[in-house]
Amino acid sequence: MTRRSNALAAHAGQVAFPGGKIEVFDASATDAALREAFEEVGLAPGVVEVLGRLDDYVTGTGFHVTPVVGLVPEGVVLVPAAGEVAAVFCLGFAMLLDPAAPRRRVATFRGEKREFWVWPDAEHFIWGATAEILVWLAGRLRGEG
Repeated sequence: MTRRSNALAAHAGQVAFPGGKIEVFDASATDAALREAFEEVGLAPGVVEVLGRLDDYVTGTGFHVTPVVGLVPEGVVLVPAAGEVAAVFCLGFAMLLDPAAPRRRVATFRGEKREFWVWPDAEHFIWGATAEILVWLAGRLRGEG
């Protein structure tokens, strides 16, 4: 996972998965995900075993996300892209698979109450679309969906 740079115009400082816009030269959402992961954290596409995709997710602000899931060998060194990524970190499987870990929170945004997921992490605030996609992934890994 990444924490985006505070200098970015959009979603500054937020926790996200490596990713971004599908470009015209990308053959698929998977190719775009692999390219973006390489650009953002130096993850070489050849070391990723792509397992598949989760259902597409549309955020409350209109972003369309296609989560691509893959396995990365232990010990791969990731390097955050200067100016774009402030930190790279992992959410451990024990936390991911714990059904009690994610919590629902309510906050008022632009005068409207919204409910959203939050994952516990000592250093990073994992919430919103990223947290919900983690909830979906955890459910799939536990055989719930």
